[in-house]
Amino acid sequence: MGRLTEVAALGSGARAARWAGSPPTLLLLSPTSPGCAATMASSDEDGTNGGASEAGEDREAPGKRRRLGLLATAWLTFYNIAMTAGYARREAPSGPPRAAVRGGSGLRGRGPGWLVLAIAMVRFYMEKGTHRGLYKSVQKTLKFFQTFALLEIVHCLIGIVPTSVLVTGVQVSSRIFMVWLITHSIKPIQNEESVVLFLVAWTVTEITRYSFYTFSLLDHLPYFIKWARYNFFIILYPVGVAGELLTIYAALPYVKKTGMFSIRLPNKYNVSFDYYYFLLITMASYIPLFPQLYFHMLRQRRKVLHGEVIVEKDD
Repeated sequence: MGRLTEVAALGSGARAARWAGSPPTLLLLSPTSPGCAATMASSDEDGTNGGASEAGEDREAPGKRRRLGLLATAWLTFYNIAMTAGYARREAPSGPPRAAVRGGSGLRGRGPGWLVLAIAMVRFYMEKGTHRGLYKSVQKTLKFFQTFALLEIVHCLIGIVPTSVLVTGVQVSSRIFMVWLITHSIKPIQNEESVVLFLVAWTVTEITRYSFYTFSLLDHLPYFIKWARYNFFIILYPVGVAGELLTIYAALPYVKKTGMFSIRLPNKYNVSFDYYYFLLITMASYIPLFPQLYFHMLRQRRKVLHGEVIVEKDD
C-alpha cells in the first residue's frame, strides 16, 4: 500500500534546507487498505500536504521552529528505525534442556519492528516446514506493532507530520481491522494460505517503506532503497490485496454461521448490523479503489525513477 508523499523526501538544496525547520511529510498509507485509495490519490497531487503546517510555522519564532524541527525529526527517525527493525532478546527455553534443540535457539522478537517479524516467520518455516501454526507463532508481535502504528495518527494530530488525520486514520484502522477483527477473532482461518500471503506482502513492503523514511529523514537515501520502494510494490500490492480478500472470503461462512459482531432486531436501540454483509461490502470496495491506487503508484514510479513529467488530464 503506498505512501504517496515520500517523493517529497527526495528533494535537495532548498528543500533540504526547509527540512531543518520542518520534518518531511510522511503520509503513511497502506496499499491494500480498503477505502484509502481515493484520498491517497489526491493527497500527493493537490499540494495540500503540509501547507497549513508550514504557514503556521512561519508565524512562530525562529528558535521555537528550529527546536520543533529537530525534536520532531529525531523522534520520527527513532520511530521509523523502531518500526523497521525493532529489537530482540534471547529467552531461556521452557521445559527440559532438549527443548532448546527441538525449538531452536530460543530467540524471540520483542518490539514493533517488521524485520523482527520477518525473521520470526523465516525461522518458523525453516523449523516446521509448514505454514500451519505460523500466525499463532507471530501473532503477539504482529498485534503489538500494528497497534503501535496508532502513533502515526498522533503524529498528525500534534502536527509533527502535517498530513491528514483522516487519511492516516483510515490506513491504520484498516490494518488493525484485518489483524484484530478478522484474523484474531476468527481462529478457524488462521492457518489459511491467504494469511501468509498478506503477512509476507505487508512485511516486505513495510521494511522497505520504513527504511525509505529513515534514510530520507537522515538525508542519505541509498539508491537501492529508493529503487525497492518504487519497484517491490508492483508484485507486493496485488499479493497483499489477494491475501486480504481471500482471508475475508474464508471468514464469511464462519461469520454467517455464528452471527458474530452482528446486531439483530428487535432491540432497545432499534438498530441492526450484519457483519457478514459488512464484509461483503468491504470486499467489493477493493474493486474501484485498488486500481486507482495501483496506477497512481505506477505514475509516481515513473516520476521518481525516470524523471517523467506526468500531466493528468481532467475527466
